[in-house]
Amino acid sequence: MYYGFDIGGTKIQLAAFDRQFRLVKQQRQATPIDDYSQFLDKIQSMVRQFDAQLQTIGSVGIGFPGIRDYHDGAFISVNIPCVIGQQLELDLSDLLQRPVRIENDCKCFALSEAILGSAKEYQNVFGAIIGTGAGGGQVSAGKLCTGIHGFAGEWGHIGINAYVLDKYKIPVWPCACGLKGCAEQYISGSGLQNLYKYKYQQAHAASLESISAEKIMSLVERGDQLATEVFEIYVDMLASSLATIQLSYDTDAIVLGGGMSNVSALYQKLPAYIKQHLFDRAQAPVVLAPEFGDASGVRGAALLHRAEI
Repeated sequence: MYYGFDIGGTKIQLAAFDRQFRLVKQQRQATPIDDYSQFLDKIQSMVRQFDAQLQTIGSVGIGFPGIRDYHDGAFISVNIPCVIGQQLELDLSDLLQRPVRIENDCKCFALSEAILGSAKEYQNVFGAIIGTGAGGGQVSAGKLCTGIHGFAGEWGHIGINAYVLDKYKIPVWPCACGLKGCAEQYISGSGLQNLYKYKYQQAHAASLESISAEKIMSLVERGDQLATEVFEIYVDMLASSLATIQLSYDTDAIVLGGGMSNVSALYQKLPAYIKQHLFDRAQAPVVLAPEFGDASGVRGAALLHRAEI
């Protein structure tokens, strides 16, 4: 039996899969974020409960929203404060008396869609998350590519294309990571909001405090001129960033994830826009919607032990 965890700042989701990766059981519980001992106890109790109910000792894979140092295993950036600086993989392996594998949740998404999901017929796949932020992972010939330090796939922190910034006269915005001009500030769901608020201020000489990506897309569907203009800028910027991925990894498929993956117009527009940012003879990838959506995280985490299948 294969257990996959998807751990976030508010909830822990655990799912169990059989050897054919059919879902057998799942549950959700609240995430303890301030006490490391409580956090470990929560994970351990959920695993022990599944072991008892399913009468097995399942393998444990965990998708986690953070970055860790691959040399010592300690987390250096994560939205669960009690885990920062901790060697979670080692501690859980000792507690559960079995190997535990932990990977970034965006990479787990990519693994799930490349092995079991919408891109399973393709060889070189990039999973591109465009939600609140932008992250991702590459899977080549069924293997997850993490890089030496685990940073592979962090495409949201590659600088946005200077040509498109100049084309639309968009300023260079700072990123929470400490850099400036990160693609995440323009091509995520939050990026769409940033673009709309900037163009709104130009058009109306007044600031707009907040607007959701969902609201912007509803305006696009109703034919609102400003929203339509902003969405075209957004698609061009997203395409330029995906073209950078294509020129770096030479993928045959890109699977979108996160909240913006629900925007059907992206799948219609992106291939042609991506092609505009590639040189002659460079092939644009197929752009796919995810098969499992939010459930990709637990499947990808469970797949971290797939070498044992």
